[in-house]
Amino acid sequence: MPKHSQHRRRGKYALDADDLEWLENTDPETLDGPPEGDRWSTWDQSTPTEKGPRPHPGWLVTELAAVDTELGILKTGKEADVHLISRGVPGTDRVCLLAAKRYRSAEHRLFHRDAGYLEGRRTRDDRMNRAMAGRTAFGKQAIAGQWAVAEFSALCRLYELGVPVPYPVQIVGTEILQEFIGTADGYAAPRLAQVTEGLDDLWEQLVSAMVTLAREGLAHGDLSPYNLLVRDGRLVVIDLPQIVDVIAHPTGPSFLDRDARNVATWFAAKGVRTADPDALTALLRREAGLRP
Repeated sequence: MPKHSQHRRRGKYALDADDLEWLENTDPETLDGPPEGDRWSTWDQSTPTEKGPRPHPGWLVTELAAVDTELGILKTGKEADVHLISRGVPGTDRVCLLAAKRYRSAEHRLFHRDAGYLEGRRTRDDRMNRAMAGRTAFGKQAIAGQWAVAEFSALCRLYELGVPVPYPVQIVGTEILQEFIGTADGYAAPRLAQVTEGLDDLWEQLVSAMVTLAREGLAHGDLSPYNLLVRDGRLVVIDLPQIVDVIAHPTGPSFLDRDARNVATWFAAKGVRTADPDALTALLRREAGLRP
């Protein structure tokens, strides 16, 4: 691919002889679109603070010449849909799979459980707070932005802490691009709820992750066997828009307690003898510095 194909959508570059020759021999209708795929890579549309922690993993395609190709929907939800995207540089073997989580537009969104979580996310803008409380169109859009930013920030923070979460690639508006947890040919990893083997080891992995969260004063906020994936025997925590600061949030400890009971009860029902809801709750409260 000509080198200028990496820059022709930027609008600020110096034309050399090769650029001019390419322009003269290219159909004008193709200049604005990628050579193949559904869109140009959005990598350069995010600022450094809107991209994942450095160093970026070697598998991640960051070349400006890359294009994104939609491969289908992985999951639909009331607040957001998750799409599978292939990001690659045409004519090369540089390609990676990404999960694109897109929060719904105001008219199609149903934040059925946001009130409790938003208690700890008030802004300094009283007008925005009123709009979110009243669920106006502007308020719903602001809520979507808060959910997306909260989830991306949580992913970055937890990834750096060593918690098993997908690598957060970037955020563009209300779209979060992250590592696809699945096979190289696009099959998503199963949810914990679908797994029947290796549960004792998975339980230990989960307790370790939850302890790390608690030590940081955090709770997932909606943890269950349905937002935990299992890839090659390793647990991966997903769906983090509602992450809760258990110290700052008015009812933060209750979210921590609920997470503990949800997962411990499930593992206990599956025969994991060390899974005890009361014991896990007490452990996490101690690690978070909360009273029993």
